[in-house]
Amino acid sequence: MRRSFKDYLIISIKGMAMGAADVVPGVSGGTIAFISGIYEELISTISGVNVGLLRTWREDGFKAMWKDLNGSFIVALLSGILVSIFTVMRLANYLLENHPILIWAFFFGLVLASIYYVARQIPKWSFNVFLFLVIGASVAFYLTTLPPLAAAASGDLYLFFAGAIAICAMILPGISGAFILVLLGAYKTISEATHEFDFKTLGIVAVGAIFGLLSFSRLLKWLFINYSTLTLATLTGFIAGSLNKIWPWKQVLETATYGDKSMVIREESVMPWNFDAEPHMLQAFFLMLAGFLVILILEGLAVKKPVREHAENPEV
Repeated sequence: MRRSFKDYLIISIKGMAMGAADVVPGVSGGTIAFISGIYEELISTISGVNVGLLRTWREDGFKAMWKDLNGSFIVALLSGILVSIFTVMRLANYLLENHPILIWAFFFGLVLASIYYVARQIPKWSFNVFLFLVIGASVAFYLTTLPPLAAAASGDLYLFFAGAIAICAMILPGISGAFILVLLGAYKTISEATHEFDFKTLGIVAVGAIFGLLSFSRLLKWLFINYSTLTLATLTGFIAGSLNKIWPWKQVLETATYGDKSMVIREESVMPWNFDAEPHMLQAFFLMLAGFLVILILEGLAVKKPVREHAENPEV
């Protein structure tokens, strides 16, 4: 695919949106990639990373390897993500600490609108499609209600798989990798390792993340090629089920302190009129509407691709 500088600039902007989502606990950058039209290309690009690229470099040169890698896409996207993380993280942390209802309302509107946008890409509805949507929503909703493990994670093998599972969650729309680490009891261990510069622990988690990313992306690519409609339905369900996690009005049940950072680990959603503080309903609903408008903008920027009907299972 030949792209202009403007095309790569738009990809960087989408990367910035992904980075902004990733710094908010409970929100997945995969959701932003999905609704901005680059999710399948992202999964395909990640799954294409293999040792064969080195052979291509040796036999055909760096330019051929870079093309097979889709390197320009990776650089443009990662640049946007990194710029956003380093510039938006402080603002996001400030808003989460001082105006949590407002920032959650914005993301709730964004994700709510994305459900309709993604579901609209499903070419043909059937009982199986609806069933997989319900299954995806049920699994995501169930994950948002799980209590975290009481004990902190320990053991190199456990941390390896925690990193692999968390990175898989990060590329799934609707699922937050940080939230999965909390559920697994690994967040505290990894947070402490970051503060103490424990490179051994961080290295084990990183290797697990690379393993999970490369293997899971291949599975997702295979699913998109062979079961595109059912995969879209399941991912739509994942996004819908995650709404419980980002509902703006929540009652905090339990918190924990990791180093100098306090994190909510158990909470329940309540209606705004049952919220035990100022609900800021007018501002919240305004920001929900703003989230809807962001989706419209992203949809306009997205590159529309035809659904691969020939890749569908004929029995679906």
